[in-house]
Amino acid sequence: MVVAAEHIRTLNKYEKAILLALERGMKRYSWVPLEHLKTSTKLSESEINYRLSRLIAWGMVRFNPVPYDGYALVFGGYDTLALATLTAKGTISALGTMLGEGKESIVYEALGLGPVAIKFHRVGGRSFSSARLNREYMEEGHCPWLLASRKSAEREYEAIKALHPKVSVPLPIAQNRHTVVMSLINGANLNRCTLESPTEVLDEILDNVRIAYGAGIIHSDLSEYNIMVEDGKCILIDWPQWVGTDHQNADAIVRRDIDNILAFFKRKYKLKRDREVALQCVIA
Repeated sequence: MVVAAEHIRTLNKYEKAILLALERGMKRYSWVPLEHLKTSTKLSESEINYRLSRLIAWGMVRFNPVPYDGYALVFGGYDTLALATLTAKGTISALGTMLGEGKESIVYEALGLGPVAIKFHRVGGRSFSSARLNREYMEEGHCPWLLASRKSAEREYEAIKALHPKVSVPLPIAQNRHTVVMSLINGANLNRCTLESPTEVLDEILDNVRIAYGAGIIHSDLSEYNIMVEDGKCILIDWPQWVGTDHQNADAIVRRDIDNILAFFKRKYKLKRDREVALQCVIA
């Protein structure tokens, strides 16, 4: 990530043109043919080969010789395109330290008008197969990781934009490609906190779930790992897997979310809450 950020200001216009051509081409090809790049960029083969060698060395592009000479963006290249666009728009001006990493995302601190967080969605590798099977927004047929990651970011941004500020979620600032820029949360995950008033916090979480449900949105992956506590206030994060309350399995999904939260508070704080009562309070 830092390597990609270092090259943004020195990226040659030809190199950017090749990255953009690869981005477009990967909607059709797993490996974009050299001939497609020549047609798309109008550059000579020698120029393209020179620029591609630099992009490969920087970890932005990968080459595959079988069954033909083909090229594909890797995360470094997609990160670069997103960061370049966000920088050009003035959304961010500098990338800071990494705040956290999960199986499907990496979050960095960044500087915009003030401190912000930028989340890079990473639906690829170990998570791609399960995402294709479990998420209805995934397209049938050819859907490479960059499109899957972009869809994941779009889904999350759509959710927090619809819910903020009625539900305690990060303030949505911008979304580009597979990134979401949002307010920076200066807190810790719920599982790492020792709460002074766990009953009040549980009530607050369930109340946010209820308001989100009333807005037609179910988190679908709620647990102690994607709830943060900042100055005693809970903030629900990580929304790319949300489903609508009109989903055919909505009842089972919201029950699972509630079960996860109740199980955590029972396990850590010996706090018991009737599941059916909690469910009725949410969906009433």
